[in-house]
Amino acid sequence: MSTYKVLGLMSGTSLDGLDMAYCHIWKDNEHWHFSIKHTKDVSYTDEMREYLKNAIYLSEEDHAQLHKDYGVWLGEQAKLFIEELGEEVDFIASHGHTSHHRPKEGITFQLGDGQLLANTSGKQVVCDFRTKDVSLKGQGAPLVPIGDRLFFHDYEFCLNLGGISNISFEKEGERIAFDIGLANMPLNFITHKMGLSYDDDGQLARSGNLDQGLLDQLNRLEYYTLPYPKSTGYEWFTAKIIPLIKASKATDADLLHTFIHHNCEQIATVAHTYATKPQSRILATGGGALNGYFMETLQDKLGTDITVVVPDKTLVAYKEALVFALMGVLRLEGKINVLSSVTGAMEDSGSGEVFFPEGN
Repeated sequence: MSTYKVLGLMSGTSLDGLDMAYCHIWKDNEHWHFSIKHTKDVSYTDEMREYLKNAIYLSEEDHAQLHKDYGVWLGEQAKLFIEELGEEVDFIASHGHTSHHRPKEGITFQLGDGQLLANTSGKQVVCDFRTKDVSLKGQGAPLVPIGDRLFFHDYEFCLNLGGISNISFEKEGERIAFDIGLANMPLNFITHKMGLSYDDDGQLARSGNLDQGLLDQLNRLEYYTLPYPKSTGYEWFTAKIIPLIKASKATDADLLHTFIHHNCEQIATVAHTYATKPQSRILATGGGALNGYFMETLQDKLGTDITVVVPDKTLVAYKEALVFALMGVLRLEGKINVLSSVTGAMEDSGSGEVFFPEGN
């Protein structure tokens, strides 16, 4: 039984920063297991956050330069962390940071040049996990459900609450997953406008009141009526959500309160639609799972037949980095790591580009 020692890197749509998880991953009796040994998160500077947030608007030349610069930066952060650890690392699995995601047009792009990441860190790198699936007519997202199936099969639903909310579950022997809609993206947008990094434990949202008019507008958004497979991202938020926030006369606390209720109503609708057991459990991870008011409201909307389970904070915060480490392992083993039942692609695939440090 061989154990892979992998550094998983993740930067999500919430733009909080870079999550790094040093993981041991192994297979025993046909079951995959993991241990998250060490973690670190590196917050983005305001300048870098704005640069990444606005990458979609950059010229082709400037976007290519950001791809290179960010790859070097990732390599520097990884190398520093590996030196701090003083432990053996077999390879790095990097999600990068998504700048463009328009799968209907065959376009997806994850910033963070893999060759420069490998050169700078001195380690083998597996990255770019979305492009192959999009070339196979898939959505290129969500990718985490392979980890849900292999690591967290004891739960009927796996819910991730990053910038957006996505869910995965088994249906008739297939893993199904899709982006439900919003999670932290509008909450962060509102708190940043207030000069705050985030709403600690949802206290501001708890103090607010429901704006029924805004809630109705949000619940009527076309995205929620689309069938899966489907995925969304910052473009949708920019085009459909920000104008509603800017047009609203509600206070910031009322906006936060209303968005949490909207998020939870949409999540609960999906869970009730696909629950197959009298008593089901949802594993909730991602930054939203650390928001007490978000979790209380979600449990209230779900009722007594579906229970929200929030695991330890390490798994909450670093689950995605862990799963990209697993995807890297599966890629190097030549196994499937992207499920067509999830993405809508023509077939399952073993996705990810492999880079070795030049000169090695």
